[in-house]
Amino acid sequence: MDMESNRTSGRRRFHDFIPDECYRRYSCVHCRTHLANHDELISKSFQGSQGKAYLFNKVINVCCGKPEERFLLTGLHAVADIWCNSCKTTVGWKYEHAFEASQKYKEGKYIIELTHMIKENGWAK
Repeated sequence: MDMESNRTSGRRRFHDFIPDECYRRYSCVHCRTHLANHDELISKSFQGSQGKAYLFNKVINVCCGKPEERFLLTGLHAVADIWCNSCKTTVGWKYEHAFEASQKYKEGKYIIELTHMIKENGWAK
């Protein structure tokens, strides 16, 4: 079964949770489903289609669409949209393939746009 049919099938999904003991985490701003642990953050210096975005090594509770080639600010990449398992909002993308040698470090990594996530648990007030 492909990811797209999982997205629309209406089947109930189990969610992964980042324990409260973890220092900091990022959640979906729309439904508060956990998306990433702060320890998985690689860079805050990325640009998404809707503004600033963060690059993560690993994310949870997302589904991944089919890869497609896109021209991004740093050149041609094969990327797949990712969406929240719970509310189905597209929150970013996964880098499947980088065509330029200098961009290979992004392969297998995830972008989440700031407009779709909120910082939770342990952030300074």
